[in-house]
Amino acid sequence: MAATEIRDRIVTFPELNARTGASFSKQLLDSIQSCEISLLRKAVLEAEQNVEMGERNDAVKFCAPFYNPPKILGIGLNYREHASDLGAEQPKEPASFMKPRTAIIGPGDTILLPAESERVTAEAELGIVIGRRCKHVHENDAESAIFGYVPVLDMTAEDILQRNPRFLTRAKSFDTFLSFGPVIVTPEEIGKLSALTVSTVLNGKAVKSNQVRNMMFSPAQLVSFHSNVMTFEPGDIISTGTPGAVEIREGDVVECRIDGFPVLSNRVANGD
Repeated sequence: MAATEIRDRIVTFPELNARTGASFSKQLLDSIQSCEISLLRKAVLEAEQNVEMGERNDAVKFCAPFYNPPKILGIGLNYREHASDLGAEQPKEPASFMKPRTAIIGPGDTILLPAESERVTAEAELGIVIGRRCKHVHENDAESAIFGYVPVLDMTAEDILQRNPRFLTRAKSFDTFLSFGPVIVTPEEIGKLSALTVSTVLNGKAVKSNQVRNMMFSPAQLVSFHSNVMTFEPGDIISTGTPGAVEIREGDVVECRIDGFPVLSNRVANGD
C-alpha cells in the first residue's frame, strides 16, 4: 500500500485521503500515473498539521515502491572512475540496456544466485522514477518529468556477460536482479543532487563510492537523451549507473547507501 512520510511517521494514502479530502489510490504507481506530484505535496503539507497520524517508521515493513513499472532502463559505465577501473573506453553517449519487471524485489528481500552463473555482482545506483508521460524533453526541463529518486541495487551475471557482450540482456534479467526502495524522494526534498554520494556496500564495508557530480551523463542528461529514443511513461525507472560493482555470494548482505536516503539492504542466497 502506498504511503508517505510525515516527520517520523508513515501515513498510508487512505489515511491521507481521510485527513485531506484527496483521492489518491492506495497503489503508489496508480497515483503517480494519475496525479500531479504538486497535489501530493500539498496533501502532505495539510496532513502535517496532525503529526499523530500513522505508524512510526520503525513499526513499518517496507517493500518495493511498486512492482509493475512500464519500463526499467539501466545505464552502464556512467562514472568515469568506474569505466577506468574496468579498462573500458568511456562512451561518448549513454550506454543503456533494459531489464524486465519480473527482476524486481524490495528492501529485505533475498537476491537469489542463479544456477546458470558462477559469478554474480551487485551495483549500488541512484534511480530515477519518471512522473509524467513525455517525449523530446530538453535537459533544462528534465526535472519537471521526474517524480523522484530512489536507491537501486542492480545485479549482473558477470560470467555470462563476459562470454559475449551480446548476452547483456540475459545477464541482467534473472529474477531478483533488481532491488529498489525503500522510499522515493521527490526533487524538492533532495537538495543538491550533484553532491549526493552513492556507495556499494558489502557486509558493512563500503566497496566503492562516488558522487553524482562525477557521472559522465547527469540524471537530467539521461532523461533528455533517452526521451528522444522512447516515450517515457509515469513510473518508468532509470538506474543511472554505479560507482562500482562487487561480487556477491551466499550469506552476504549487500547495500545501496545514498546520502539522505534510508539504506537499501538485501541478503544473498543460492537459488534453485
